[in-house]
Amino acid sequence: MTIADHIVVGEVGFAAWQSSDAFKDVELSADVLERTRRAYEIFAGETKGDVWIAELDGKVVGWCARDGAPNYISDLWILPDHQGRGIGNALVLDAIARIKAEGHRTATIHTHGRNAGAIRLYQRCGFVIVWRGIEYSKSMGIDLEKVHLEQSLI
Repeated sequence: MTIADHIVVGEVGFAAWQSSDAFKDVELSADVLERTRRAYEIFAGETKGDVWIAELDGKVVGWCARDGAPNYISDLWILPDHQGRGIGNALVLDAIARIKAEGHRTATIHTHGRNAGAIRLYQRCGFVIVWRGIEYSKSMGIDLEKVHLEQSLI
């Protein structure tokens, strides 16, 4: 991934985050929005994990990452105008296949508790909800309702 890709990854991630169901009808302060935008901006350059990009006609339209535990899919972001086309599904299934090929017994993924679209996608990909509660978001600097999902790979 090039430095230019790092910038695009941040832009795609922030645009997808803004379009999610998670914060519809929620007034976020300017400082929370800026912290979140900045977290996406620096993610690809600072992660120690893997980032996989989805391209269409040479344009980055989405990405998936594994940052943290080796069986944890930390990020999945698709440009709003490309959502619903199977890109997210393909990225998640690819990440699961990589995790399974490495011999892990489970794959995990987390999302905001109000992100209904993401939860549906993850469940269609074979994940089940194993936890729902409040969790602190380092990138946003606030507590959020979160959902943890898991899939058995054995």
